Amino acid sequence: MYRDIVDFALSTPGWLHGLAEVGTDAGLFLFAVLFVLCWWRARNGPARDLAIAIAGPAGVVCAYVFSEVLKTVVREDRPCRGGIATIAACPPPDDWSFPSNHSVIAAGAAGALVLAWRALAWVVLPLAAVMAFSRVFVGVHYPHDVAAGYLIGVTLAPLCTLLLVGAVTPMVRLARSRLSPR
Repeated sequence: MYRDIVDFALSTPGWLHGLAEVGTDAGLFLFAVLFVLCWWRARNGPARDLAIAIAGPAGVVCAYVFSEVLKTVVREDRPCRGGIATIAACPPPDDWSFPSNHSVIAAGAAGALVLAWRALAWVVLPLAAVMAFSRVFVGVHYPHDVAAGYLIGVTLAPLCTLLLVGAVTPMVRLARSRLSPR
């Protein structure tokens, strides 16, 4: 399946190659902007809602750290190291393939954003899937790398976020009580 996707990708127009390479990072930037909007939206709402908006990025970091540890345990070579022509340059030899960190971060951000603002689900979850697929399209990951990364991110980031909310909510209440005019 990897070869079929990469061969198809190479036959597509150059503008699509550039979009696929830049799109993943641009999507991550969009998710960062959405986290700021979630914070802005929740800033005057219930303390727990603001705590979720604050803890969401930390949940994504938690999922990312897990994926980094998993990469060092699995140590799967990148598919592009086999002399296959790809759109993107192949990462260095010590940059392992499984799971895809881009997929973990994209899906983790989407999952955490859905906790903070459910109405975003119809946009962020498919966007994270497209961003994950783009890693196979440009040739730097196998399909199972991105599927596993997506599942890790969309599961672990919201879970870590919810675990952090219990600690962050009292801090939000305390900060509000100290910052409110007397």
